[in-house]
Amino acid sequence: MDTLRGRDLLSIADLSRAEAEYLLDLAAQMKIGKVAPRCPKVLGLLFHKASTRTRVSFTVAMYQLGGQVIDLNPQSTQVGRGEPLPDTARVLDRYLDAVAIRTYGQVELQLFADYARIPVINALTDREHPCQILADLLTLRESFGTLAGLTLCYIGDGNNVAHSLLLGCALLGVNIRVASPPQFAPLPDIVAQAQALSGGKSEVTVLTDPQAAAKGAHALYTDVWASMGQEAEAGDRQPIFRPYQINDQLLALADPRAIVLHCLPAHRGEEITAGVLEGPQSRVWEQAENRLHAQKALLASLLG
Repeated sequence: MDTLRGRDLLSIADLSRAEAEYLLDLAAQMKIGKVAPRCPKVLGLLFHKASTRTRVSFTVAMYQLGGQVIDLNPQSTQVGRGEPLPDTARVLDRYLDAVAIRTYGQVELQLFADYARIPVINALTDREHPCQILADLLTLRESFGTLAGLTLCYIGDGNNVAHSLLLGCALLGVNIRVASPPQFAPLPDIVAQAQALSGGKSEVTVLTDPQAAAKGAHALYTDVWASMGQEAEAGDRQPIFRPYQINDQLLALADPRAIVLHCLPAHRGEEITAGVLEGPQSRVWEQAENRLHAQKALLASLLG
């Protein structure tokens, strides 16, 4: 399948089900060394937010494909001095083969993509985190051998990770439940989009009761209660989110084979206990490793 060449990935919903399945298959084959494509291209990283896993996994993926990476730190480029984004996009378009952007507003990502002909990859915005979800779904499939019939339960803030999980699970036929405090629920338009993507073939459920959401689930997933840019709200959020902690009691409600996922970094004792994060059902470190394999497959596909 070569349908991804030259495409953007601004949302997980930019993929068809067949394309998403193809990426997971390719990532799995790359992980075991069965497929080793060469892609001697140049990827730019334009990151306005801090990053460990996304930055390192994209960099290593590109090097392993035989390409190179340029770190376009906004503070060391004209972006940090206020150069208009369309100008930056049209210049970088002539130097790079692809660019991964990590920023705040989805509108900034879309504006860059509107002015650049090269593939633009969403490396995280406040609205979505599609590359993370490709790794999550790969981890889920590895753990159970299939995605068919599985239920993933996300507990916590209805943030960018929750949004992409809703869309990605709906796209691939995984039942998805999101449990959040009412004032921190996922965006209604994302929920509606996920329901449309599911086509009635999988369940898309948003609720406020974490116990009801966790019951019988095959994966329990959480993220920090205050994302980047929301640090000032962390103290106010903690008492609201405390009932949404993933702990032994909540895990006991899930399927006995259930796995635990977290996109990291984790705040032990807040959204997840240390015992669960480090326990035998945790797949957090495999999930982090799979960022490399999923993004390598994505880059190879986008760059041909």
